[in-house]
Amino acid sequence: MAFSADFDQFKFDHKAFAGKRVLITGSGKDGGIGQGLALAAAANGAEVVGVHFHSSYRDGFDMVEAVRARGVKAFAMQADVTNTRDLWASRSYVIEQMGGKGPDIVICNSGLTEKGYRFGRALPEIDGEGRAERRARVRRDFIEHLAETKLVMDTKIDGFVYLTHLWAGEAVYHQQPIQFVYISSMQALEPGMAVPGYVVANWAVLKLPEVLKVNLGRASDMASACCLMLPFVRTGMTEEYADNPKVYGRWQPRMLETHEAAGAVIDLLSRPAEQLNLANLKLNVAGTSDDIELKWSTVKLEAVEQPLD
Repeated sequence: MAFSADFDQFKFDHKAFAGKRVLITGSGKDGGIGQGLALAAAANGAEVVGVHFHSSYRDGFDMVEAVRARGVKAFAMQADVTNTRDLWASRSYVIEQMGGKGPDIVICNSGLTEKGYRFGRALPEIDGEGRAERRARVRRDFIEHLAETKLVMDTKIDGFVYLTHLWAGEAVYHQQPIQFVYISSMQALEPGMAVPGYVVANWAVLKLPEVLKVNLGRASDMASACCLMLPFVRTGMTEEYADNPKVYGRWQPRMLETHEAAGAVIDLLSRPAEQLNLANLKLNVAGTSDDIELKWSTVKLEAVEQPLD
């Protein structure tokens, strides 16, 4: 069975999800941040939890089964968030599973990372390699890495925009308030080396709440939105770096576990939605690896205009 989480670790003394219909994208993968957030919703009073996945269907189905075994209503939703037809087809299914209503909370968490490459730098020479062979190697490297970058950016940017457009439209039409929570990364502000698509995609996400408010106009009171910039969390994508402080050491004493990150998020979401609306919030990790300290801070993205001399 592809479900390894300890359900009880995700029980917190907060009511952020109590009685809510919650849809979390990218929540099917075992050991992922999305799974942690879905478990936090299920373990803390959510009325129903939508577990979305694209390719991680085995993990996703096992996750739903484990949540249902705890007496919580949950359902699996398979869709490619970069495919508009796929998402539109899922609309009526989600509403049906949620008792004829849309979600109260949508957590846009789908995302990928990159293996890393020398962005904008020529590949090093290899002794004895001819020009034609090097040209072929550079071409392959260019195509493969940028294909990965495109997928990372499409998943985060397009996927979040599509989901927002879909469910904000439903909320406005049915006059049913909705809260969007966009999962970004601290690397949007402090870029790490070799992951350009990941950094750019997570930066773009930070403007979505403002874009949504402007476009909703008079109906903007129907939707609130905020972005959460998370630090390094131990998942299947980061496991290989968990014991390598060269990767995360300048930001935190150790990688967070998924239940620790989920606990910090549910603590934040226990605040009124209007208090978090339009905010970009960064989770900071201090202390020691044995005694960590988690604190949220708000980040102001302000453009400063100066006359050009």
